[in-house]
Amino acid sequence: MSTANPTARGCFVTGTDTGIGKTWASVALLTALNARGARAVGMKPVASGCEPDAHGRLVNDDALALQAASLPRPDYATCNPFALREAIAPHLAARRSGIALELAPIRAAYDTLAANATHVVVEGAGGWHVPLSDTLMMSALPRALALPAPALPVVLVVGVRLGCINHASLSARAIVGDGFVLAGWIANRIDPDMPCADENIATLRAMLDAPCLGILPYGDAGAAAHAIDCGALLP
Repeated sequence: MSTANPTARGCFVTGTDTGIGKTWASVALLTALNARGARAVGMKPVASGCEPDAHGRLVNDDALALQAASLPRPDYATCNPFALREAIAPHLAARRSGIALELAPIRAAYDTLAANATHVVVEGAGGWHVPLSDTLMMSALPRALALPAPALPVVLVVGVRLGCINHASLSARAIVGDGFVLAGWIANRIDPDMPCADENIATLRAMLDAPCLGILPYGDAGAAAHAIDCGALLP
């Protein structure tokens, strides 16, 4: 039986690609939610590119950042149930480590987090169509974690760089086409020298059928949290 808090709200954060700032945006979401009186915790179900800590436990920088931004602060293993050593695609890293990436441990960790929180921000790995195994896709998690409810709403992080309009449009279509609610998108300025960045963001506003939850500045973590409008994720 699930032990999750039935009133806890979750969201699933995906991105237009890898390396576009999903963790940056997820930490900003957590900080903004907690600043508004929520008890929001972060989760990285599967993380590739982990290093042993002082105790020999594999940990991931992204998962550590989510853990540090959480209130209350969860155990690392609950925040990141699958920590994989190699910084490669999760299904390949798991295969090379002899690990089976399965839903049950992820759902158990999510339920533990939700039992003590009002909000759970779940950060995926890579983009929307990343495989976890031959039979399991990352995009299955928002539905599996929400059961018996229909699915967690999805937040799309758009790395503002050349090509972002196409990547964002295709990702948004895939999310909605798979039957999920796109609750909003976050623009992350990952290229400070990108020409016409504001014009690209304006185009995204016109093209994406979802609200913009914030435009994150380059390299300023404090300002990033203030740039987030988390009202759509609050009760």
